Amino acid sequence: MNYLTDCYLFTVPFTREIRGLAQKNSRLQNSPEKAEQAYLNYLAIYAVKFYLECMGIGTNWQKSYSYNPAIASLMNLADLEINGLGKIECRPVLADEDTVNFPPEFWSDRIGYVAVKLDQSLQQGTVLGFVPEVKTKTLAINQLLPLEDFLEHLSTFQPKSMINLAGWLDNIFEVGWQAVESLLEPQHAELAFNFRNKTTLTRGDNTIQRGKQINLERAGENVALCVGLKPMTKPEMDICVEVYPTGGQEYLPQDLQLMVLDEDGEAVMQAQARTTKNIQLQFTGESGETFSVKVALGDVSITEAFLL
Repeated sequence: MNYLTDCYLFTVPFTREIRGLAQKNSRLQNSPEKAEQAYLNYLAIYAVKFYLECMGIGTNWQKSYSYNPAIASLMNLADLEINGLGKIECRPVLADEDTVNFPPEFWSDRIGYVAVKLDQSLQQGTVLGFVPEVKTKTLAINQLLPLEDFLEHLSTFQPKSMINLAGWLDNIFEVGWQAVESLLEPQHAELAFNFRNKTTLTRGDNTIQRGKQINLERAGENVALCVGLKPMTKPEMDICVEVYPTGGQEYLPQDLQLMVLDEDGEAVMQAQARTTKNIQLQFTGESGETFSVKVALGDVSITEAFLL
């Protein structure tokens, strides 16, 4: 099946300035082969960056590994950071090629893979389409999904509306967030309540905890995400995020990950389950700050955004 027939394509011109920057970047490589690949990768990244920003999606090339010449000299990478979401890989395709190459070292840690067809003179690039994941070194161009699907795919990584944790202190809770004891098995609820007893509060025991069922549909697993907060000296709060097994399970799914993300979507804390009954991350925040919590298993993830 040719997925790209009659689908929307996006062509980006490469100005003399852009080609000059690509050339400058390629000179930092330590072999002619790496220099050529770095030049092509630069053009592909630029084309995708231009396309995304035209669609109103912010990017941060400076945060990408490909922006660091030292790292780029070691690996054939063309990653691009999308603000608050994660990294995509931008793979160049030459004019006479009908397949896209995907180095195995980047088959994970990406939220999508985009192909860019470069014309014979390298004066422009056409953003062809994408795939959400790869498991093979090459893929025929006609197996790419269209750009319309790419935008929809990215929307699945957008955090939902922010959960106002300050409102919890006034007993205002969003739909779906339950009392911990009603969500967890008794032995797990007891562990969760340990958070309440670790610190003496400055204004009484104002600790609040709530939990939510997290359905990792495609992975076929369900877990409980629990969040607790304790007011300290204003404006600080102690925050605790945890995941627990549900459905009578004693242990969390193997390799489940729990991450705390900053306002830019960067992971600042994370932990991974092995033979684990629960995972806990604890930190301090101030009123007005935002953060997100991401629960991931394989290529399936759920993100919840919070405002203190």
